[in-house]
Amino acid sequence: MDVLKQIEQWIDATNIKHKNQRISCEKFSREFGGFYPIEFLKNAFYVVVDKIPKPDFPALREMGLGDFVDMDAAGITYKNTYYMLPHVAENLRVHFHELVHVAQWHELGADAFMLRYITEIQHVGYNDAQLEKMAYDLDEHFVNNGDKIDVPKHVAQTL
Repeated sequence: MDVLKQIEQWIDATNIKHKNQRISCEKFSREFGGFYPIEFLKNAFYVVVDKIPKPDFPALREMGLGDFVDMDAAGITYKNTYYMLPHVAENLRVHFHELVHVAQWHELGADAFMLRYITEIQHVGYNDAQLEKMAYDLDEHFVNNGDKIDVPKHVAQTL
C-alpha cells in the first residue's frame, strides 16, 4: 500500500518543518506522574498551531476518509509529536489523549498504526475506532482521578 509510504513521508516532512516549535511533554511530568514515565514524556512533543496539519491526498478521499480529513479536530498525533489548536493548549485532558496516541504509534510502528487507524475509520468510523476509544477511555480515567496506570505499558498490553 504505497499510500502509507506517501502519508509517512508527509508526516516526517511535517514533523521536521515544526521541529523548532516543538515543546517537550516532560513539562507534564508532575501532572502525569504515575501515568506516563518520565523517559516517555521526554521523547514526546507537541506543537501549538493555528490549523491542524493533515494529509489531503486524493487517495485518502478515494479510500473513504474524506470525512476524517475534513473533520475539525483540536489535536492530531504523528509519531512522537502531536499538534493542537491554541484553545486546547492548556487542556491536560487533550494532552493526555494525544499522548495515548504517541504510545500507540510507538508500540505499533508507523505502518501498522496507520494501516490499523485507517482500517478502523473505514469500517466503524472515528467514534468507534478502537484506537480512539482507547484514548478516550484513558483520558476519561485520568480526568476522573482514576488509579495511576502506566499508560504506555497498558497500551502495549491492550493492543
